[in-house]
Amino acid sequence: MSTLNIPEILLPAVGDMSAWAVVACDQFTSDEEYWRNLKAFVGDKPSSLNIVYPEIYLGRDDDERISKIVDNMNAYLSKGVFRWMNGLVLVERATQSGVRTGIVLSIDLEDYSYSKDSSSLIRSTEETVASRIPPRVNIRRNAPVELPHIMLLYDDEEGRVLSGVKRAEKLYDFDLNMGGGHVCGTRILNPEEVLNSLYSLADSDVCLKKYGKEDRLLFVVGDGNHSLAAAKAYWEEIKGNLSPEQRVNHPARFALVEAVNLHDPALKFEPIHRLVKTDQPDLFVTRLIRRGLSGANKALVCVNGKVGAMHFSDDAVYGLRELDACIDEFIADYGGSVDYVHGNEQLKALSAEGCGIVVPGIPRDRLFKEIVSGGNLPRKTFSLGDGNEKRYYIEARSIK
Repeated sequence: MSTLNIPEILLPAVGDMSAWAVVACDQFTSDEEYWRNLKAFVGDKPSSLNIVYPEIYLGRDDDERISKIVDNMNAYLSKGVFRWMNGLVLVERATQSGVRTGIVLSIDLEDYSYSKDSSSLIRSTEETVASRIPPRVNIRRNAPVELPHIMLLYDDEEGRVLSGVKRAEKLYDFDLNMGGGHVCGTRILNPEEVLNSLYSLADSDVCLKKYGKEDRLLFVVGDGNHSLAAAKAYWEEIKGNLSPEQRVNHPARFALVEAVNLHDPALKFEPIHRLVKTDQPDLFVTRLIRRGLSGANKALVCVNGKVGAMHFSDDAVYGLRELDACIDEFIADYGGSVDYVHGNEQLKALSAEGCGIVVPGIPRDRLFKEIVSGGNLPRKTFSLGDGNEKRYYIEARSIK
């Protein structure tokens, strides 16, 4: 089988696309008002909100909610809410950061791994938290369709892949709800050429020149790491019960994703900061200084809104691993917890709860090199834009 495939896509055949498309389920997990307002906006209209599980509700009547999601999926299929399309979709998403361009395609999960030292063509970028996978697998076991919020990144600094795309008819064009901007989807006229162009990025000689190793790397996961890991886990769960012939084309072997160029100018690439929630912030700072995160880089330390600077390793990934180790040790010794915060000002405001550390970012052009040389990055190393810039659910695919 091919790593990349032209999928049979289920497109919504609904009157109000703005009500159909909703943001990724793992966003706004501390903002219940966001989801209440979204539900009020959707009302009784067909919506992907009714067939995904917003993570803010995890742990609240999970079995009942999952059962309802599966019932809604089956109802949408039987009532003609979807129409079939075979092909790739060019997605142009306008947000406050600009117009981000992606390609919706299908990948073979046999060529993806989330293990730290993987050499597969498709790899995770950060450590996968095992406890976050089972709830997603529970949904997938009985679900007849999947909706992706997975974004894979490819390294194409010269923009060759998108420059070769030929456009066919427009599939959708509408404003997204809740400040998500605008999205336009177009069927790609030359899908095989586009897939071949993507494959060329993982040529051994190309990778040797770019990364210093003959390590064929095509995609890394930018968003939706745990959702893709759940798809892989479910496939591993069921494939042992299938015949060799059934395994070849079983729908659960594949996953629908959006592929975006790492160098897309509208793709915000930002660090994620640490907030240590503790009633002994000064002691934590002392422990941090003793650890000696020396280097020419700088990190900012915030306690009760007051900001100071400290040295940080020139190797941002190494420095982040050391910082996380220090945090883990401190929590083990003195209690407390760690949270992950976007934005300097938000962290400064939250520093009344303990100690915030503003970490330096990893340059985007180092991302693939870091994965090739050292495997998975620490958890919550970077973010791709704000919450309302994350992928909205539009396309679906049968997995049964």
